[in-house]
Amino acid sequence: MAIDFKFAAALALHRFGFGPVPGAISAIADDPRGALLAELERPGAGQVAAANLPDSAQAARALLDYRAERLAQQKLAQQAKQQAPAQAAKATTAMNAEADAQAEEQPAAANAQNRPPELPLQLVQSEAEVRIEAALSSQIGFVERLVWFWSNHFCISNDRILAVAGSYEREAIRPHVLGRFVNMLTAVESHPAMLYYLDNFVSMGPHSVTGINQNRGLNENLAREALELHTLGVRSGYSQADVISFANVLTGWTFIGLGVPNHGGEFVFIKRMHEPGEQVVLGERYLDTGFEQGRAVLADLAAHPATARHIARKLAVHFVADEPPQSLVDKLTERFIVSDGDLKEVAKALIAADESWTPKRAKLKRPFDWHIGALRLAGGRGVVARFMGSQALLGEPMWRPPGPNGFPEHETAWIDGLAQRLDIANAFANRVAKRVDPVALLDEGLGPLASAETRYAVARADNRVQALTLLLMAPEFLRR
Repeated sequence: MAIDFKFAAALALHRFGFGPVPGAISAIADDPRGALLAELERPGAGQVAAANLPDSAQAARALLDYRAERLAQQKLAQQAKQQAPAQAAKATTAMNAEADAQAEEQPAAANAQNRPPELPLQLVQSEAEVRIEAALSSQIGFVERLVWFWSNHFCISNDRILAVAGSYEREAIRPHVLGRFVNMLTAVESHPAMLYYLDNFVSMGPHSVTGINQNRGLNENLAREALELHTLGVRSGYSQADVISFANVLTGWTFIGLGVPNHGGEFVFIKRMHEPGEQVVLGERYLDTGFEQGRAVLADLAAHPATARHIARKLAVHFVADEPPQSLVDKLTERFIVSDGDLKEVAKALIAADESWTPKRAKLKRPFDWHIGALRLAGGRGVVARFMGSQALLGEPMWRPPGPNGFPEHETAWIDGLAQRLDIANAFANRVAKRVDPVALLDEGLGPLASAETRYAVARADNRVQALTLLLMAPEFLRR
């Protein structure tokens, strides 16, 4: 396409990444497409430094212990209230002895605001810090954007399964973000977080040993969402009978009880919960091979042409336009099929397609991308609690989508939230304006994308706070 390289560099950073950091436009101006492709080849792309964070099973067990301890404390406190005053005071003193000893070691000025958050919030914030830092520190952020895309495609929610969404993303999404789709699909559908989120951990074959003994049966949630959302897409030809058969296939996919030391919360296949016999899904017959029966169905779903079309369109919508060119969708679909679901090859096809580089920037950034872009441009790191609070205000709370279909992509879902973005942009500008030059940042953040109207508004603003707010709310900064 006939676009100058500096324009293409700025476009690449906003459309495929999280927006520029100072110097980024110039750094990739010689070869914007090559810079994006180079990110795909970087060793460890998509991975994060998280050696100090617990895995999903460890986090779940820790939460169980935490809740059990809190319940015990509450019961002791209730018992103390029912005792004589002297005995109550003694019980309370004993129960809080350790806390009192620690408090004496703190400075006199310490107060409740200085205490660390409770364990559930600690786990969420620690994971959030790692995710946010990965986005802020990347040169472009293309691979990280892919991680976020797939995490939303295969979403779970901290509202349903507290404090493991970050570890789920690290375990099921990041290792496969540039690998084969079938491997990510299998990792996701067998992950305890997904099995809990969509209730498969209690699904039993009606003719299985456990189903007969407990007089319980199927839960169709995981099978239905795997077909409708994760693979084939809506109106792709599957029937209710396919959902039931697939749900039978997935019976026995569960996890070890959290009360089991060392291994509670880990995936396990329990044969006595599995529906015995052959199953037919989308016209294909699958022998009863236990756990492998489920893997076989997932492999065929991953290779299905409808899955290729569904994934291709979602990628095009996410990166390019709410109504992407059909020719782009067709190119991504073909590459998905020809490469056997190689997600790195599909990402390369996205970058290679001329349709991906249209100068028209009609795609409104979701709040998360816009928020990260503001921090990247102004050099802010912020406080994770404040960042997460702002995200909730913007309607896109971290790892808390409204349903299994994830956060929406289309502009109609986000356009009414621009007033909240203005409030957050103004608050952010008040914190950082003294140490930045908004006029200089305009060139660093938008470069040739900036219109004459935006340049004039920023240059003629009454003060730096107003200028930076106008920059962050400029149409060119809000869109891809």
